[in-house]
Amino acid sequence: MNKIKSGFARWFIFFIIAIGIALAIIYRDQLDVTALQAWIQSAGNAAPVIFMLIYIIGTVFFLPGSVLTLLGGALFGPVMGTFYNLTAATLGSMIAFIVARYIASDWVANKTGGKIKQLIQGVENEGWRFVAFVRLVPLFPFNVLNYALGLTKIKFIHYSLATYICMLPGAIAYTYLGYIGKEAATGGEDLVQKSMMALALLAIVAFLPRLIRKIHKSKADNIEEV
Repeated sequence: MNKIKSGFARWFIFFIIAIGIALAIIYRDQLDVTALQAWIQSAGNAAPVIFMLIYIIGTVFFLPGSVLTLLGGALFGPVMGTFYNLTAATLGSMIAFIVARYIASDWVANKTGGKIKQLIQGVENEGWRFVAFVRLVPLFPFNVLNYALGLTKIKFIHYSLATYICMLPGAIAYTYLGYIGKEAATGGEDLVQKSMMALALLAIVAFLPRLIRKIHKSKADNIEEV
């Protein structure tokens, strides 16, 4: 009886998530960010919690993370916005990881196709360092990566820590960009300096993948020479 209940629960969760992802993909272009921002702002002290819940659900259901990150910057500023964005994105990634590992592994494997072999091989060779690498270097779509990594043998705690730490640079840059967008729209002060800072952060994030690739390639070449 327990096995039946367990099996039913797994299929029910899988069904809900599959339907949610399908609907999010179909209607993602109809997401009204302005209305969403106004609704969250009207929540008062509960706004951060509501925003993070939306971000977590959005991560699980394939809503565009970049849009939500920009929204977090506009709503809460560069510091707290980064914290809320990064924490919610990581929590959503952790849920997707658990779903893939324990509930919908076959479905995720079919959806990710041959790329999952590359991920599994990379994790087997380098462990958490590979997770750090793919978080810093966008080789795979963010939402797909969350599920795909659940099929590897990496420990959950290693996956979670590597995800949180290595998504930080991008979270800072895009949160600040959202903050600058709001400042420009509302006529905030020191827009030139803030805009230069935003450009500098984006340049760092854009250059970081190249630097990581060079370091990664250099290490690989050294191993081959040995």
